[in-house]
Amino acid sequence: MKVLVIGSGGREHALCWKIAESKKVSKVYCAPGNGGTKEIAENIDIQPEEIDKLLDFAIKENIDLTVVGPEGPLVMGIVDRFNEKGLKIFGVNKKGAQLEGSKAYAKGFMEKYNIPTGKYERYTDLEEAIHGLDKFNYPLVIKADGLCLGKGVIICNTREEGIDSLNYIMKDKAFGSAGETVIIEEFLEGIEASLLCFVSDGKIVPMESAKDYKQIFENDEGPNTGGVGCYSPNILFNKDLETTIEKEILTQIQLGLKEEKIDYYGIIFIGLMITKDMPKVLEFNVRFGDPETEVLIPRLKSDIIDIFEKTLKGNLIKEDLIWNDKRCVTVVATSKGYPGKYEKGKEITSLKDVDEDIIIFHNGTIEKEGRLYTNGGRVISITALGDSLEEAREKIYKNISKLDFDGIYFRKDIAKID
Repeated sequence: MKVLVIGSGGREHALCWKIAESKKVSKVYCAPGNGGTKEIAENIDIQPEEIDKLLDFAIKENIDLTVVGPEGPLVMGIVDRFNEKGLKIFGVNKKGAQLEGSKAYAKGFMEKYNIPTGKYERYTDLEEAIHGLDKFNYPLVIKADGLCLGKGVIICNTREEGIDSLNYIMKDKAFGSAGETVIIEEFLEGIEASLLCFVSDGKIVPMESAKDYKQIFENDEGPNTGGVGCYSPNILFNKDLETTIEKEILTQIQLGLKEEKIDYYGIIFIGLMITKDMPKVLEFNVRFGDPETEVLIPRLKSDIIDIFEKTLKGNLIKEDLIWNDKRCVTVVATSKGYPGKYEKGKEITSLKDVDEDIIIFHNGTIEKEGRLYTNGGRVISITALGDSLEEAREKIYKNISKLDFDGIYFRKDIAKID
């Protein structure tokens, strides 16, 4: 079968890597892809939001299955468009994608279906939002409502910071129309965890757990990013926690999908904060996480095409997901300045010098005339499996120093467990 993967990051590289392993697959395309996907797939010069072009390509090339990586085309309704043409596509429809496309919608969904989350207020007027700051203790969290590539979340420690952040989002339009509505939210203390799940006809089948590192600097300091490191499984997850999440969160999400008549087939990514009282939901995503995918995919023993097909048929069960017992860690090498302004086009060298058991996933690279260059803020995910987290991280930090490009930066504390 022919498979088209939509996207250009480390998530899509990992998906292409796993899809190419399947004996069912004869050809993999990636639109637009990157310097890494080019090694295992044919890159197609079509952007994820160019839905008409993607549709035409899928029809012309007789694509048997399309897999959507990023959230943008899902929110735009790419799944609905493909379904109208009778094309098989793995991803959430436009109605379901609202859970990521609008933080206000997601918080309302959680509130309606008693899914534990932080206290919040929604605002569309700047002055009302400024007055609304007084309803919360500090620190508090301010979020732009729409899609911001993981950067529309600001933690504020004082009222002055809150006012500055509201002006930045609503007046200065730092995130464009995504900031026309804002959420002011209670700051939840605890440890973050990521739980990705397949959703097959509204039935949730969890994957293995993961722990993402959002902030750019060591000790979780600095601004939020799209994620600069990750490990799996999350050391916090035990049977008691899994049972609580199943009862208090997953069951309620399933109820909400049913009551709202959302035909949900695809992925739901649940961002959790494990507080001293109970796990609470920070956010929903409606697609594979990045960098979570880079640590989950290497641990998955099952044929991913079988999983995609069963999910779309509505008959996926937990036993279909077979995982190895290894620990997996990934560390993301970023461009100088990320998540702020950064330069592209820096030549990447020494990739071939890493050890054979290191897995390299490309996040933001481009290949030109046989040479590899940076093409994004997150550049390369260096990934390793080990019998322990310590073994996996030692492999990574031994090899990441071999990687070189002008302005390279990476956190040195990923998966370091005290």
